[in-house]
Amino acid sequence: MKTTCRSERRDAAENRQRILDAAFKLFEQQGVEPVSMNQIAAEAQIGAGTLYRRYRNKSELCLDLIQDSKDLLFEDIGVYLEENASRQPAERLRGLLALFIRFKEKNAQMLAGIENSASSSEAHSRTTSPLYIELHELLVRLFDEMAAESGNSKPDSVFRTDMLMTALSSNSYLFQREVRGNSPELILEQLCQTFI
Repeated sequence: MKTTCRSERRDAAENRQRILDAAFKLFEQQGVEPVSMNQIAAEAQIGAGTLYRRYRNKSELCLDLIQDSKDLLFEDIGVYLEENASRQPAERLRGLLALFIRFKEKNAQMLAGIENSASSSEAHSRTTSPLYIELHELLVRLFDEMAAESGNSKPDSVFRTDMLMTALSSNSYLFQREVRGNSPELILEQLCQTFI
């Protein structure tokens, strides 16, 4: 009985790796948006049911593909905030945004896939992704510190964070980069002027 469980786990792990390899290959060739889940299943040489048992949509698949990068981002943010704990919250917020924009530049296609690939029945999937939740919490905390520092007794930290996260969404960010022609540095500067 134990041997069967082990082989099932090994098969599941092998299927997961085949899915990730196939998705990465197809996304590199065609971009995230045009690739269907059925194409990924065919490329991985598995059934669509096997794929959907592991990943409900491309959003989950993209998140898994950048999991290591996401973990490194939050490690870098943690180290940055710890090393700069004595700085003003506005300065720490600027540094956090710089780290996130660098991460966004490296993972733009996958992040767009995470945000844009959810089905219409999952309209709030972007705001429930672990990446969004972790970043949102950090930003709210820094905005709360800024409000306390300025003596604001009714901070609007959640609203400000929501608006900043909207500005950092892939659609908005890529519009600024590709249509408006703004560099990551200029986007950071404009975000800081607007929100800090």
